[in-house]
Amino acid sequence: MAFQIRKGKKEDLSRVLELIKELALFERAPHEVTNTVEQMERDGFGPTPIYGFFVAENEQGIVGLSLYYWRYSTWKGKRLYLEDIIVTESQRGGGIGQELFNRTMQCALDENCNGMIWQVLDWNTPAIEFYKKYGAAIDGSWMNCSLERGQLESLLQNKGLTV
Repeated sequence: MAFQIRKGKKEDLSRVLELIKELALFERAPHEVTNTVEQMERDGFGPTPIYGFFVAENEQGIVGLSLYYWRYSTWKGKRLYLEDIIVTESQRGGGIGQELFNRTMQCALDENCNGMIWQVLDWNTPAIEFYKKYGAAIDGSWMNCSLERGQLESLLQNKGLTV
């Protein structure tokens, strides 16, 4: 089935959020998705967009997504951070993920990045094998850390800092 990769547009966000929810279900965390189309529009299409994305599209519509943003490494400089590649389940195995990944790599070069980074779940064997085909370094020594908004507010309030 033929498909094309193109830069994402504001009009794509409803379908993009559906794909994000499909990924969350696959990753056993559908309850974690709190993002909205409105928030994505604000964050990606406002005066200072903080992310970009590519979509894969065929006659069925948008069937894949690569969402990225930039980060700055004190050691390496500007890097493209690949947040997610998502291909709807019925379209997997047809080269869509590979082309989304390739286009995202090209974006990193086009934007003068010194590299590209991402995460993969340790149990997602198909994704790990996919990345290994590219010769990606997979580092198991770093641990993910996060604080959610409510935690940030509570911690700062408890320290008497303005929220």
